[in-house]
Amino acid sequence: MEIFFLAGSRTVQAFTGTYGINYGRIADNILAPDEVVTLLRAAKIKNVRIYDADHSVLDAFSGTGLEIVVGLPNGYLKEMSANESHAMDWVKENVQAFLPRTKICGIAVGNEVLGGGDYELWTVLLGAAKNIYNSIQKLHLTDVVQITTAHSQAVFANSYPPSSCIFKDNVVQFMKPLLDFFSQIGSPFCLNAYPFLAYMSDPENIDINYALFQSTQGISDAKTNLHYDNMLDAQIDAAYAALENAGFKKMEVIVTETGWASRGDDNEAAATADNARTYNYNLRKRLAKKKGTPLRPKNAVKAYIFAIFNENLKPGPTSERNFGLFKPDGSIAYDIGYHGLKSSSADSSHLSLKV
Repeated sequence: MEIFFLAGSRTVQAFTGTYGINYGRIADNILAPDEVVTLLRAAKIKNVRIYDADHSVLDAFSGTGLEIVVGLPNGYLKEMSANESHAMDWVKENVQAFLPRTKICGIAVGNEVLGGGDYELWTVLLGAAKNIYNSIQKLHLTDVVQITTAHSQAVFANSYPPSSCIFKDNVVQFMKPLLDFFSQIGSPFCLNAYPFLAYMSDPENIDINYALFQSTQGISDAKTNLHYDNMLDAQIDAAYAALENAGFKKMEVIVTETGWASRGDDNEAAATADNARTYNYNLRKRLAKKKGTPLRPKNAVKAYIFAIFNENLKPGPTSERNFGLFKPDGSIAYDIGYHGLKSSSADSSHLSLKV
């Protein structure tokens, strides 16, 4: 499999701001894509990720200036890895056909594959990413479309304190060749980071204020002498430490999913509208400062919030269906300074977001 690298070609940035949002659609009651465009433009959110390449969404985003990362779902990875012409067909149908009117600026190849339960997918992720990239290259789109894949925290061994984080032994043999490839093509390390899940897994030992960006003692990392006043920064720096340990000190980490559930089951006490509002409001303020982390102060933190909507058809605990900033009808789920398309009781007290 040949890969040609153009000398001096500029690295494409799929994420041009610091604040983006995930547009999940596992629901039967959410707004049509053109109304979603209206919602996003009103909120001045330009960077969007979807989990497939749905043509109704790509048509609705045409001519809007919104920048979208499409997903190649995990179910396609084996086929794309095994067959370069299928990868080319997929890129032509789902990406090239919509450019340049729809600003597709990235393809996420699979989601949370390494560390996940389907071991067979671990073995085909790199081949799929290479075949998709080769197709992009042959179509002369490498300066338009960036290739990435998002990882969950399951790829890491110990992540506390941040400086001790490394990739799990069973993940390394797949992760290192993937990182080699991504460093060659200038792609970032994409992390799905959820202080909500970390807090829920150990509420006895984690201060909820630390997870919510509230004032707190925070933690100090004795090895680096760095202090952390919020968990998201610590999770990002743990990823930087793992990358450095694996030999990829220069790779940027971007957060491709983070959020907080506004409702949960009886055993999900932290999933409240108040906590979700606090997390997302403070996160928005944090990202607007365009500041880095303690370990990488010059790399402004970039994050895609999960998600636009509560998604009523998602399986699993109640929290899974309640990560939306907006209710299915476009009214706000809770107030962090956005106006919904329809007013709701949560609309009544608008917070001013002074950064």
